[in-house]
Amino acid sequence: MVDQHLVILLVKLAIAASMASILVRFEAFKRLLLREERTIYQRLQLTLALAAAFGAGVAVRVATGTYKAADLGLEASFLAGLLGGYVPGLLGGVLISLPAMFGGEMLTMPLYAAVGVLAGMLRDAAPELEEIWRVSPFLEMNLIRAIRNWSGNRRLVFHLILIAALMSLEPLRFGMSHLRHEGGVFVLYPEGAEFWNYVAVWFSTMFAVLLPLKIWANARTERQVEIQARLLQEARLRALTSQINPHFLFNTLNSIASLVRTDPDGARLVIVKLSNILRRLMKKTENVTSLREEMNFIEDYIAIEMVRFGSKLRYVKDVEGAVLEARVPSMILQPIVENSLKHGLASKVEGGTIRVRAWLGEGKLHLEVEDDGVGIPEARLNRIFEQGIGVSNVNERLQVLFGDEYRMWIDSKTGEGTRTGIEIPSGATSLAAVS
Repeated sequence: MVDQHLVILLVKLAIAASMASILVRFEAFKRLLLREERTIYQRLQLTLALAAAFGAGVAVRVATGTYKAADLGLEASFLAGLLGGYVPGLLGGVLISLPAMFGGEMLTMPLYAAVGVLAGMLRDAAPELEEIWRVSPFLEMNLIRAIRNWSGNRRLVFHLILIAALMSLEPLRFGMSHLRHEGGVFVLYPEGAEFWNYVAVWFSTMFAVLLPLKIWANARTERQVEIQARLLQEARLRALTSQINPHFLFNTLNSIASLVRTDPDGARLVIVKLSNILRRLMKKTENVTSLREEMNFIEDYIAIEMVRFGSKLRYVKDVEGAVLEARVPSMILQPIVENSLKHGLASKVEGGTIRVRAWLGEGKLHLEVEDDGVGIPEARLNRIFEQGIGVSNVNERLQVLFGDEYRMWIDSKTGEGTRTGIEIPSGATSLAAVS
């Protein structure tokens, strides 16, 4: 009898951990766990999920009369209130108790409903809702946290009250079971139970609440880490993009300054083009855009530079119409075009041509910027991804967005020109997470 009783309690804890693990595998349930402030509809969803999962265990126990370890109704009612509030706790307790009520255990509903409301009141009393997830199934960890955070009296008091409430669950059930001689409330005490039997059941009930909390807390932490990693990636992309915009603006303002006295009409044209570009930048907050918009941006940019270079600068666009709606990283071509102007053509007396090409091939979107400028010395070419601000910036953004699924290369010969190529996946799926 003793061994059988211990086995039942151990199976009960295993079922509690299993049910928590199964529930957290559902994405909808995991999203609900991440929310501390929930709408009425979301609270109802959480309550129904817990009631369906743990109410089934009560139904199995009532229907078979043998699988006693499957009944986690009391613990689930407490969890419903602790996670959702006293109204979900009340509703969850009522729903979970229904199989027992149909089985003739008439005091189950008031007991479970009262426990759900009690847990909901504890939730409202928490100094911070996050404190609910910091309760550990290992009691010594709670004591260590309490000692370390002694200055935070409200937190300490809340943790002590929560532990006390968990300790009161079994005495409460035991008391309710004695209100009626038979069929009042289901209990796990064997006939002729000794003191240690009561202690074992008492601890198993506490751990049947704390284990799911711990499992769900770990799942919340993992999801929050994923969210923070994504936000960090987006912040990094925004930071990298912001490094491009001031660089471009600085060079454009220099062009305007040089034209104000010598060519006022040209200066006005540059200002109009610059306002168009800035207006487009201010409206766009995405990290990706269509190739059509990117090409329009490049054309406005080169139009500004043509005012300064005159007929010495020529621009050729060779872009397949089918790829104009492809998604590309914002401001991905402008730094390369700017490098071609600044380092390839600016020092060339007769000027030159910039050619921008785009096409699809072998499941990749190919982008090329080519100039017939002075070229890049081999010594500098070998270190260009480390030393070239614009090029390294573009390369880093591509690495953040695509990982190993992209290729960027630069081919240059002194006196003949430079060609820069980018290959990225042609589908928009890779960019969906950061768009």
